Amino acid sequence: MIDMVKRLLFKETRNDSLKNDVKYPAESIYLATCAILLELANIDGEFTEDEKNKIISAFKRDYNLSEEDVSALIEASDKELKESIDLWQFTNLINRNYSLEQKIQIVDTVWKVAYADGILDQHEDYLAHKVATLLRLNHKQLIDSKLSVIYGSKPQNGQD
Repeated sequence: MIDMVKRLLFKETRNDSLKNDVKYPAESIYLATCAILLELANIDGEFTEDEKNKIISAFKRDYNLSEEDVSALIEASDKELKESIDLWQFTNLINRNYSLEQKIQIVDTVWKVAYADGILDQHEDYLAHKVATLLRLNHKQLIDSKLSVIYGSKPQNGQD
């Protein structure tokens, strides 16, 4: 996995390769997702240990990655993020490869990272809304995701 992340960093996730309408390996999407989470974690000027732990546990839980693989992924994603202009390249890759449920799962993780320190900074809130828009989620899906993170359960059909 670590070698694959390194290869993807230099091959699959560059802007020119993202223009192709092809399916990307899962690791490319992990890198894109991690870059979004790192942007969120850093947007308030402080990348806390709690935020890092939320990112690590999300990748371990959702993608069955080892701690070593997640550390390599964070490093590769951070490098890719620093070389990017905006988040569109990452969300575009996710949009072309992920289902609605998978995109909602990413937004769930965005909220978990945003609330990792117990405080929702206005910049974190703004970026969560922006990510949801870029992932083509509607406002209800965004708010349902936020409420599920805050209260621990998704609203049932018919309940708002």
